[in-house]
Amino acid sequence: MNPEKIAMSYRHDEQQLPPQLLEFLEKAGRWIEQNLSRLLPFLVIGALLLWLASGVYTVNPGHKGVVRTFGKETARTEPGLNYRYPWPFQRVDIVSVEEIRRVEVGFRGAHRVAEEALMLTGDENIVEAQIVVQYRVADPSKYLFRLRDPDGALLAATEVALRSTVGSMTIDQVMIEERAKVQGDARLFIQRLMDDYESGLVITEVKLQAADPPDQVRDAFHDVVRAREDKEKLINQARGYMADIVPKARGEAQKLLREAEGYKEQRVLLAQGEAARFLSVLAEYEKAREVTRDRLHLETVEKVLTDIDKFVVGGEVGHRLLPLLPLAPGGTDPFNPRGAAAPAPVK
Repeated sequence: MNPEKIAMSYRHDEQQLPPQLLEFLEKAGRWIEQNLSRLLPFLVIGALLLWLASGVYTVNPGHKGVVRTFGKETARTEPGLNYRYPWPFQRVDIVSVEEIRRVEVGFRGAHRVAEEALMLTGDENIVEAQIVVQYRVADPSKYLFRLRDPDGALLAATEVALRSTVGSMTIDQVMIEERAKVQGDARLFIQRLMDDYESGLVITEVKLQAADPPDQVRDAFHDVVRAREDKEKLINQARGYMADIVPKARGEAQKLLREAEGYKEQRVLLAQGEAARFLSVLAEYEKAREVTRDRLHLETVEKVLTDIDKFVVGGEVGHRLLPLLPLAPGGTDPFNPRGAAAPAPVK
Protein backbone atom coordinates (compact mmCIF):
# COMPACT_ATOMS: atom_id res chain seq x y z
CA MET A 1 0.00 0.00 0.00
CA ASN A 2 1.56 3.31 -1.13
CA PRO A 3 0.55 6.36 0.93
CA GLU A 4 1.41 8.65 -1.91
CA LYS A 5 -1.07 6.92 -4.21
CA ILE A 6 -3.74 7.18 -1.54
CA ALA A 7 -3.07 10.85 -1.17
CA MET A 8 -3.11 11.36 -4.94
CA SER A 9 -6.50 9.63 -5.21
CA TYR A 10 -8.01 12.00 -2.69
CA ARG A 11 -6.50 14.96 -4.45
CA HIS A 12 -8.35 14.06 -7.59
CA ASP A 13 -11.72 14.14 -5.82
CA GLU A 14 -14.09 16.92 -6.67
CA GLN A 15 -13.90 18.22 -3.15
CA GLN A 16 -10.44 18.65 -1.63
CA LEU A 17 -9.94 17.05 1.80
CA PRO A 18 -8.48 19.10 4.65
CA PRO A 19 -4.68 19.02 4.88
CA GLN A 20 -4.82 17.56 8.39
CA LEU A 21 -6.84 14.58 7.18
CA LEU A 22 -4.47 13.98 4.29
CA GLU A 23 -1.54 14.00 6.62
CA PHE A 24 -3.30 11.53 8.97
CA LEU A 25 -4.02 9.17 6.10
CA GLU A 26 -0.49 9.23 4.93
CA LYS A 27 0.78 8.39 8.42
CA ALA A 28 -1.81 5.58 8.83
CA GLY A 29 -0.81 4.07 5.50
CA ARG A 30 2.84 4.05 6.39
CA TRP A 31 2.08 2.48 9.80
CA ILE A 32 -0.01 -0.30 8.27
CA GLU A 33 2.65 -1.00 5.67
CA GLN A 34 5.27 -1.32 8.37
CA ASN A 35 3.14 -3.52 10.78
CA LEU A 36 1.12 -5.59 8.30
CA SER A 37 3.02 -8.80 8.96
CA ARG A 38 2.38 -8.55 12.69
CA LEU A 39 -1.35 -7.66 12.32
CA LEU A 40 -2.19 -10.44 9.88
CA PRO A 41 -2.59 -13.27 12.49
CA PHE A 42 -4.88 -11.11 14.60
CA LEU A 43 -6.97 -10.28 11.58
CA VAL A 44 -7.27 -13.95 10.68
CA ILE A 45 -8.20 -14.89 14.25
CA GLY A 46 -10.81 -12.10 14.35
CA ALA A 47 -12.34 -13.21 11.10
CA LEU A 48 -12.43 -16.82 12.34
CA LEU A 49 -14.15 -15.76 15.55
CA LEU A 50 -16.74 -13.79 13.61
CA TRP A 51 -17.33 -16.78 11.35
CA LEU A 52 -17.81 -19.07 14.35
CA ALA A 53 -20.10 -16.54 16.06
CA SER A 54 -22.34 -16.52 12.99
CA GLY A 55 -23.50 -20.01 14.02
CA VAL A 56 -25.43 -18.63 17.02
CA TYR A 57 -29.17 -18.27 16.35
CA THR A 58 -32.42 -17.90 18.30
CA VAL A 59 -35.64 -19.88 17.96
CA ASN A 60 -38.68 -17.91 19.10
CA PRO A 61 -41.50 -19.43 21.18
CA GLY A 62 -43.97 -21.38 19.10
CA HIS A 63 -41.30 -22.18 16.50
CA LYS A 64 -38.96 -25.08 15.82
CA GLY A 65 -35.61 -25.12 14.06
CA VAL A 66 -34.63 -27.77 11.52
CA VAL A 67 -30.85 -28.12 11.18
CA ARG A 68 -29.45 -29.31 7.85
CA THR A 69 -25.88 -30.52 7.45
CA PHE A 70 -24.82 -30.29 3.80
CA GLY A 71 -28.53 -30.28 2.88
CA LYS A 72 -29.60 -33.28 4.98
CA GLU A 73 -31.71 -32.90 8.12
CA THR A 74 -29.64 -33.82 11.16
CA ALA A 75 -31.39 -32.21 14.15
CA ARG A 76 -34.31 -30.19 15.47
CA THR A 77 -33.96 -27.38 17.95
CA GLU A 78 -36.43 -26.06 20.49
CA PRO A 79 -37.19 -22.41 21.31
CA GLY A 80 -34.26 -20.55 22.84
CA LEU A 81 -30.63 -19.80 22.06
CA ASN A 82 -28.99 -22.48 19.88
CA TYR A 83 -25.84 -23.05 17.90
CA ARG A 84 -25.01 -24.63 14.55
CA TYR A 85 -21.88 -24.96 12.50
CA PRO A 86 -21.49 -21.85 10.36
CA TRP A 87 -22.08 -21.77 6.66
CA PRO A 88 -21.43 -23.75 4.48
CA PHE A 89 -21.53 -26.71 6.88
CA GLN A 90 -25.00 -26.28 8.38
CA ARG A 91 -28.15 -24.27 7.76
CA VAL A 92 -31.23 -23.76 9.95
CA ASP A 93 -34.84 -23.37 8.81
CA ILE A 94 -37.11 -21.98 11.52
CA VAL A 95 -40.80 -22.91 11.15
CA SER A 96 -43.76 -21.72 13.24
CA VAL A 97 -45.73 -24.69 14.56
CA GLU A 98 -48.38 -22.71 16.46
CA GLU A 99 -49.30 -20.03 13.94
CA ILE A 100 -52.76 -20.51 12.46
CA ARG A 101 -52.57 -19.96 8.72
CA ARG A 102 -55.40 -19.76 6.23
CA VAL A 103 -56.10 -20.41 2.60
CA GLU A 104 -59.08 -19.02 0.67
CA VAL A 105 -60.86 -20.79 -2.18
CA GLY A 106 -63.34 -18.93 -4.39
CA PHE A 107 -62.20 -15.48 -3.32
CA ARG A 108 -59.16 -13.45 -2.35
CA GLY A 109 -60.00 -10.80 0.19
CA ALA A 110 -62.90 -8.79 -1.25
CA HIS A 111 -62.55 -10.17 -4.79
CA ARG A 112 -64.28 -13.26 -6.12
CA VAL A 113 -62.41 -15.90 -8.11
CA ALA A 114 -65.11 -17.31 -10.38
CA GLU A 115 -63.04 -20.20 -11.79
CA GLU A 116 -62.62 -21.56 -8.27
CA ALA A 117 -66.05 -20.69 -6.87
CA LEU A 118 -68.41 -21.98 -9.57
CA MET A 119 -69.17 -25.70 -9.33
CA LEU A 120 -71.89 -28.22 -10.12
CA THR A 121 -74.11 -29.80 -7.44
CA GLY A 122 -75.46 -33.33 -7.40
CA ASP A 123 -78.81 -32.24 -8.84
CA GLU A 124 -77.06 -30.48 -11.76
CA ASN A 125 -77.39 -26.92 -10.48
CA ILE A 126 -74.61 -24.36 -10.51
CA VAL A 127 -73.59 -22.92 -7.16
CA GLU A 128 -70.96 -20.37 -6.22
CA ALA A 129 -69.18 -21.56 -3.08
CA GLN A 130 -66.45 -19.83 -1.09
CA ILE A 131 -64.54 -21.56 1.68
CA VAL A 132 -61.79 -20.72 4.17
CA VAL A 133 -59.41 -23.36 5.53
CA GLN A 134 -57.37 -22.72 8.67
CA TYR A 135 -54.35 -24.91 9.33
CA ARG A 136 -51.00 -25.13 11.10
CA VAL A 137 -47.71 -26.94 10.65
CA ALA A 138 -47.52 -30.11 12.74
CA ASP A 139 -44.36 -31.64 11.27
CA PRO A 140 -41.72 -29.08 10.17
CA SER A 141 -39.61 -31.69 8.36
CA LYS A 142 -42.44 -32.84 6.11
CA TYR A 143 -43.54 -29.26 5.58
CA LEU A 144 -40.06 -28.27 4.40
CA PHE A 145 -38.94 -31.28 2.40
CA ARG A 146 -41.90 -33.39 1.21
CA LEU A 147 -43.64 -30.85 -1.01
CA ARG A 148 -42.25 -28.10 -3.15
CA ASP A 149 -45.16 -25.77 -2.26
CA PRO A 150 -47.26 -27.08 0.66
CA ASP A 151 -49.53 -24.01 0.75
CA GLY A 152 -50.24 -24.27 -2.98
CA ALA A 153 -50.90 -27.99 -2.61
CA LEU A 154 -53.37 -27.23 0.18
CA LEU A 155 -55.16 -24.71 -2.04
CA ALA A 156 -55.54 -27.29 -4.81
CA ALA A 157 -56.63 -30.00 -2.35
CA THR A 158 -59.24 -27.66 -0.85
CA GLU A 159 -60.74 -26.93 -4.24
CA VAL A 160 -60.85 -30.65 -5.08
CA ALA A 161 -62.45 -31.49 -1.72
CA LEU A 162 -65.07 -28.75 -2.02
CA ARG A 163 -66.04 -29.76 -5.56
CA SER A 164 -66.28 -33.40 -4.52
CA THR A 165 -68.44 -32.61 -1.48
CA VAL A 166 -70.75 -30.20 -3.32
CA GLY A 167 -71.09 -32.63 -6.21
CA SER A 168 -72.57 -35.26 -3.92
CA MET A 169 -75.35 -32.99 -2.55
CA THR A 170 -78.31 -31.04 -3.88
CA ILE A 171 -78.23 -27.27 -4.10
CA ASP A 172 -80.70 -26.95 -1.20
CA GLN A 173 -78.48 -29.10 1.00
CA VAL A 174 -75.40 -27.06 0.15
CA MET A 175 -77.03 -23.67 0.62
CA ILE A 176 -79.52 -24.23 3.43
CA GLU A 177 -80.04 -27.63 4.94
CA GLU A 178 -76.59 -29.19 5.44
CA ARG A 179 -73.98 -26.44 5.45
CA ALA A 180 -72.35 -27.95 8.54
CA LYS A 181 -72.12 -31.32 6.79
CA VAL A 182 -70.44 -29.66 3.80
CA GLN A 183 -67.82 -28.16 6.11
CA GLY A 184 -67.26 -31.42 7.99
CA ASP A 185 -66.98 -33.58 4.89
CA ALA A 186 -64.66 -31.08 3.20
CA ARG A 187 -62.40 -30.98 6.26
CA LEU A 188 -62.06 -34.76 6.37
CA PHE A 189 -61.41 -34.89 2.63
CA ILE A 190 -58.70 -32.19 2.78
CA GLN A 191 -56.98 -33.77 5.78
CA ARG A 192 -56.92 -37.16 4.08
CA LEU A 193 -55.36 -35.68 0.95
CA MET A 194 -52.71 -33.74 2.89
CA ASP A 195 -51.84 -36.85 4.91
CA ASP A 196 -51.41 -38.78 1.67
CA TYR A 197 -49.11 -36.02 0.42
CA GLU A 198 -47.13 -36.13 3.72
CA SER A 199 -47.43 -32.37 3.92
CA GLY A 200 -47.04 -32.12 7.69
CA LEU A 201 -50.14 -29.89 7.90
CA VAL A 202 -53.10 -30.22 10.26
CA ILE A 203 -56.47 -28.72 9.31
CA THR A 204 -57.92 -26.91 12.31
CA GLU A 205 -61.14 -25.49 10.82
CA VAL A 206 -63.07 -25.30 7.57
CA LYS A 207 -65.63 -22.51 7.19
CA LEU A 208 -68.07 -22.23 4.29
CA GLN A 209 -68.21 -18.47 3.75
CA ALA A 210 -70.86 -18.33 1.03
CA ALA A 211 -72.94 -20.70 -1.06
CA ASP A 212 -75.17 -18.88 -3.52
CA PRO A 213 -76.51 -19.42 -7.02
CA PRO A 214 -74.95 -17.45 -9.88
CA ASP A 215 -75.79 -13.77 -10.18
CA GLN A 216 -78.12 -14.36 -13.14
CA VAL A 217 -80.61 -16.40 -11.08
CA ARG A 218 -79.77 -15.28 -7.56
CA ASP A 219 -82.86 -13.09 -7.02
CA ALA A 220 -85.26 -15.77 -8.25
CA PHE A 221 -83.60 -18.39 -6.10
CA HIS A 222 -83.76 -16.18 -3.04
CA ASP A 223 -87.49 -15.69 -3.68
CA VAL A 224 -87.90 -19.46 -3.68
CA VAL A 225 -85.90 -19.72 -0.47
CA ARG A 226 -88.02 -17.04 1.22
CA ALA A 227 -91.20 -18.84 0.10
CA ARG A 228 -89.91 -22.05 1.64
CA GLU A 229 -89.03 -20.22 4.83
CA ASP A 230 -92.57 -18.80 4.97
CA LYS A 231 -93.91 -22.30 4.41
CA GLU A 232 -91.82 -23.65 7.27
CA LYS A 233 -92.93 -20.73 9.44
CA LEU A 234 -96.61 -21.48 8.82
CA ILE A 235 -96.05 -25.18 9.45
CA ASN A 236 -94.33 -24.40 12.73
CA GLN A 237 -97.13 -22.04 13.73
CA ALA A 238 -99.71 -24.73 12.94
CA ARG A 239 -97.72 -27.25 14.95
CA GLY A 240 -97.56 -24.80 17.83
CA TYR A 241 -101.32 -24.25 17.65
CA MET A 242 -101.84 -28.01 17.57
CA ALA A 243 -99.53 -28.42 20.54
CA ASP A 244 -101.64 -25.85 22.41
CA ILE A 245 -105.11 -27.06 21.38
CA VAL A 246 -104.68 -30.83 21.53
CA PRO A 247 -103.71 -30.95 25.24
CA LYS A 248 -106.65 -28.69 26.07
CA ALA A 249 -109.05 -30.90 24.09
CA ARG A 250 -107.63 -33.97 25.76
CA GLY A 251 -108.07 -32.31 29.14
CA GLU A 252 -111.69 -31.45 28.35
CA ALA A 253 -112.29 -35.01 27.17
CA GLN A 254 -110.81 -36.39 30.37
CA LYS A 255 -112.94 -33.96 32.38
CA LEU A 256 -116.13 -35.12 30.60
CA LEU A 257 -115.14 -38.74 31.11
CA ARG A 258 -114.59 -38.14 34.82
CA GLU A 259 -117.92 -36.32 35.11
CA ALA A 260 -119.67 -39.14 33.24
CA GLU A 261 -118.05 -41.73 35.46
CA GLY A 262 -119.09 -39.74 38.55
CA TYR A 263 -122.66 -39.44 37.26
CA LYS A 264 -122.65 -43.14 36.50
CA GLU A 265 -121.50 -43.98 40.02
CA GLN A 266 -124.13 -41.64 41.46
CA ARG A 267 -126.97 -43.19 39.45
CA VAL A 268 -125.83 -46.70 40.25
CA LEU A 269 -125.71 -45.94 43.96
CA LEU A 270 -129.13 -44.28 43.84
CA ALA A 271 -130.57 -47.25 41.95
CA GLN A 272 -129.02 -49.65 44.42
CA GLY A 273 -130.46 -47.61 47.30
CA GLU A 274 -133.93 -47.56 45.73
CA ALA A 275 -133.74 -51.27 45.11
CA ALA A 276 -132.70 -51.90 48.70
CA ARG A 277 -135.50 -49.66 49.94
CA PHE A 278 -138.04 -51.44 47.74
CA LEU A 279 -136.86 -54.81 48.97
CA SER A 280 -137.14 -53.69 52.60
CA VAL A 281 -140.68 -52.37 51.97
CA LEU A 282 -141.54 -55.59 50.17
CA ALA A 283 -140.39 -57.59 53.16
CA GLU A 284 -142.60 -55.55 55.48
CA TYR A 285 -145.45 -55.82 53.02
CA GLU A 286 -145.23 -59.59 53.06
CA LYS A 287 -145.50 -59.53 56.84
CA ALA A 288 -148.54 -57.16 57.09
CA ARG A 289 -150.02 -56.24 53.78
CA GLU A 290 -152.96 -54.07 54.99
CA VAL A 291 -150.93 -52.08 57.46
CA THR A 292 -148.11 -51.55 55.00
CA ARG A 293 -150.51 -50.49 52.26
CA ASP A 294 -152.21 -47.94 54.51
CA ARG A 295 -148.85 -46.63 55.69
CA LEU A 296 -147.61 -46.22 52.16
CA HIS A 297 -150.85 -44.48 51.19
CA LEU A 298 -150.62 -42.06 54.10
CA GLU A 299 -146.96 -41.32 53.47
CA THR A 300 -147.69 -40.63 49.83
CA VAL A 301 -150.65 -38.37 50.66
CA GLU A 302 -148.54 -36.53 53.22
CA LYS A 303 -145.76 -36.04 50.72
CA VAL A 304 -148.11 -34.85 47.98
CA LEU A 305 -150.29 -32.55 50.09
CA THR A 306 -147.42 -30.85 51.94
CA ASP A 307 -147.33 -27.77 49.70
CA ILE A 308 -151.06 -27.59 48.85
CA ASP A 309 -153.09 -24.74 50.49
CA LYS A 310 -156.48 -25.47 48.87
CA PHE A 311 -158.66 -28.60 48.67
CA VAL A 312 -161.42 -29.31 46.20
CA VAL A 313 -163.99 -31.88 47.43
CA GLY A 314 -167.41 -33.08 46.23
CA GLY A 315 -170.75 -31.71 47.47
CA GLU A 316 -171.70 -34.61 49.72
CA VAL A 317 -168.33 -34.69 51.31
CA GLY A 318 -168.50 -30.93 51.91
CA HIS A 319 -171.74 -31.26 53.89
CA ARG A 320 -170.38 -34.02 56.04
CA LEU A 321 -166.91 -32.52 56.81
CA LEU A 322 -165.97 -29.67 59.07
CA PRO A 323 -164.67 -26.89 56.79
CA LEU A 324 -160.90 -26.93 56.82
CA LEU A 325 -160.49 -23.35 55.60
CA PRO A 326 -161.64 -20.20 57.42
CA LEU A 327 -164.76 -18.42 56.24
CA ALA A 328 -164.27 -15.70 53.75
CA PRO A 329 -164.80 -12.06 54.84
CA GLY A 330 -168.49 -11.15 55.12
CA GLY A 331 -169.56 -14.58 56.43
CA THR A 332 -169.43 -16.31 53.06
CA ASP A 333 -168.64 -19.97 53.24
CA PRO A 334 -166.37 -21.05 50.39
CA PHE A 335 -168.14 -24.44 50.42
CA ASN A 336 -171.58 -22.76 50.31
CA PRO A 337 -171.34 -19.81 47.95
CA ARG A 338 -175.13 -19.20 47.99
CA GLY A 339 -175.04 -18.17 51.68
CA ALA A 340 -176.61 -21.29 53.13
CA ALA A 341 -176.02 -22.03 56.74
CA ALA A 342 -172.99 -24.09 57.49
CA PRO A 343 -173.79 -27.69 58.22
CA ALA A 344 -173.49 -28.98 61.66
CA PRO A 345 -170.25 -30.66 62.60
CA VAL A 346 -170.21 -34.32 61.94
CA LYS A 347 -170.13 -36.32 65.08
